[in-house]
Amino acid sequence: MTAASTKALIEAYYAAFNAWDIERFIGLLTEDVAHDINQGGRETGRDAFRAFLARMDRCYAEQIVEVSITVNEDGSRAAAEFIVLGTYKATDDGLPEARGQTYRLPAGAFFEIRDGKVARISNYYNLQDWLRQVGA
Repeated sequence: MTAASTKALIEAYYAAFNAWDIERFIGLLTEDVAHDINQGGRETGRDAFRAFLARMDRCYAEQIVEVSITVNEDGSRAAAEFIVLGTYKATDDGLPEARGQTYRLPAGAFFEIRDGKVARISNYYNLQDWLRQVGA
């Protein structure tokens, strides 16, 4: 991969997320993709990622905006900084009750790229800020 092709891959990743085009989104991942969940564990594989997206779809409506992407020289790693515009639709396990609260949350992600696909995603945001915004 080149830095330019990795940047295009990450742009496609967020475009698929924003369009909620799940099949296209999953297609950008390696079969053994590692997903590091903010302040949580690591899930591995497309099936686990698909299950994560199903939970996200049930509980949240989100759009990613103001994306800034940085890529290393050989295109093997990337980072993105962005804003999450969201609505908390349904109560997620272990979190406060959802009442349609909206939030604007700065966040970031780190990516490892292999064979032209995303092999690792590590997402980070300030959970305390999100809790404050949803009125916890």
